Order: sequence, then structure tokens, then C-alpha cells
Amino acid sequence: METGNTAQPNSAEPILEISELTVRFGGVIALNGLSFKVSSGQVVGLIGPNGAGKTTAFNCLSRIYKPNSGDIRVDGQSILKLDRHAIPALGVARTFQNVALFDNLTVMDNVLVGAHRASSSGFIANALWLPKVRIAERAIHDRARDAMAFLKIEDCADALAGALPFPIRKRVEFARALVCNPRLLLLDEPAAGLNHEEVEVLREQISKVRDRYRCAILLVEHHMSLVMAVSDRVVAMDFGMKIAEGTPEEVQQHPKVIQAYLGADAA
Repeated sequence: METGNTAQPNSAEPILEISELTVRFGGVIALNGLSFKVSSGQVVGLIGPNGAGKTTAFNCLSRIYKPNSGDIRVDGQSILKLDRHAIPALGVARTFQNVALFDNLTVMDNVLVGAHRASSSGFIANALWLPKVRIAERAIHDRARDAMAFLKIEDCADALAGALPFPIRKRVEFARALVCNPRLLLLDEPAAGLNHEEVEVLREQISKVRDRYRCAILLVEHHMSLVMAVSDRVVAMDFGMKIAEGTPEEVQQHPKVIQAYLGADAA
């Protein structure tokens, strides 16, 4: 495993607090008292073997799953009673393990979907195409073009998303998450399906996103070299529980992490 990010984490108040989160599916405990924090400006990697509960935690953050107990707070506000569509208004954006695009729309239109929370004009103003609506639309399109240029997909703006190769589709989804200027970005296995060269490009992009967009990042990923290279802190899970937390160097040397990945007989 590679050494971790040398950047110093931001010491600000946590933007995300997960407290004693528990999720049960029948008799199966998917999350068992999971707790950790993500501070503004931090990149936190969430790792663990298959079935550890990482995606379940993400789906609770997106309000796809409702936990049996515990709490999730963004900027000190519990999100568990909020509707799913209210989560982006808190400045939270995410990508998905399985790329979720509108294949019959262009890349530009897919990216613009991510800016829907930025529009505050009403039905009548939009119907009349008032000046303030035109100004807002130009600003949103400018942000979309900026996000696409940052991810080097601006040449695909008019292409249908469904016709693009998989690595480019991953970037389109990434751009859609960035266009809303998130304060907390959730990346669900962004390296899945990418080759070595594409993972290296992704590593550079993640490293630059925090500084450019000034957001915290929670990263779920199986690609350990990527996690250790970009993360300020790492949270390791197994069987729904947190088994280690600390710097990348501390976590990759933790006995429970070694055991979870290499087996009970690992030295």
C-alpha cells in the first residue's frame, strides 16, 4: 500500500457526524454502532472487505435506507427526518458505484441536472423567461462547463451519455456532483472498472477537488493504493463495525485491518 496524503486535515468543526448508526435487514446486522466524523476540508476513506457495510452507510447518508438507531448530522442538523430530495440542499452530493446517468440526454444536460438545487426562480418567472432567470441559467451553464473542463470532458458536451465509454461516463457523473458546489462530496467506489492509468488520473482529480471546490470528501473504495494516497484519515470497517480509524499509515498497519483483509492467520 502506498503512503497517505501528506496534506494536513482541516481542524474545523465536523461537517458530517455519524453516531452509533445501526441498520438491520431481518436478522442481518449491516451496520453495528458505526461512528465517525468528517471535518471540513478533509478527505476520509471508508474501507473494508465486501459486505463490511460501506455502501449501507452511504445509502443511509442519501436517505435510501433508514437506520434502526443512531443519528447522522450535517452541520449539526440531523438528516434522518428529512426527505431524500432535501439532502442536496444541505450541500451534499454523491456519485454511485453503478454509474447513474440519463443515457438519452447529452453530457451537458446530465451535468446540469446536478445544479437543480441552485435554481431559486419560480414557475411564472421561468415561463416568462425573465431577466433574472436568464442570468441564473447562464451562471449554471458556466459552472457546468467549468466542471466538465476540470474533468477534461468538455469536448463531449453535446454527445449522448449512453454512447460514451465507461471511464468517460464516470467523469460525467463526477462533474454532475461537482456542479452544485458541494460542501460534502460522497464518492462511492469511483475507481471501479478503471484501469491503472485511469485510476492515476482519478487520484489527481480527487486531490485537486478539495482545494478547487473547498469541500470535504468521504470516499468508499476497494482500491487501497488510491485510498491511501488521497486520504487524510481512514475508517476501516468489518461486519458492520468500525475496527480502526486514523491516518492511512496507522490504519494499514492495524492488526484488525490486516486480519480483515488477509485472514485470521495473517502475521
